[in-house]
Amino acid sequence: VGTASNYFRSRDALLGALGERIMERFAPDEEVLATLGAREPSLELFTDYVRYIVERTTRQPELTRALFELRLEAVRRPDLARILGGTLSRGYRDDVAFHVAGGLPGGAFEVALLHYAMDGLLLDLLTTSIDAGFEADEVVSAFVSRLVAGGPTRPAGPTPGRAATP
Repeated sequence: VGTASNYFRSRDALLGALGERIMERFAPDEEVLATLGAREPSLELFTDYVRYIVERTTRQPELTRALFELRLEAVRRPDLARILGGTLSRGYRDDVAFHVAGGLPGGAFEVALLHYAMDGLLLDLLTTSIDAGFEADEVVSAFVSRLVAGGPTRPAGPTPGRAATP
């Protein structure tokens, strides 16, 4: 019996705590948020927030890769899926609340779309790439402008059998 077992009763609990710690380490710098938050809400400000997300999640690539690994492991481990799913859902809800409180364009659906798009971008940046030749900054600008300004309207609701939040 090791020390870890005093804090985590199962491997899933330990891996779930690792997911929570990764999310804590991704937390934004309050000074950067204050600087960005002093600006008027706009598409440009939203784009700069997303650029900052890319900067934070690629600065320590091992953390983002570890989170991807945990998400893949959760497919095979239902208890980990429950724990990690709760952490990811909380993060999404916090992102939506931040977005709405900041008066940024779009809403919960656009934040979900952005999460889906960013996961793909980060996977490409931090693993074997498709090597399409586009700079991450260019991709971020396109994500935000197309998701918020040029995309189709939100569907009526979640697909039957699927969770309402990612």
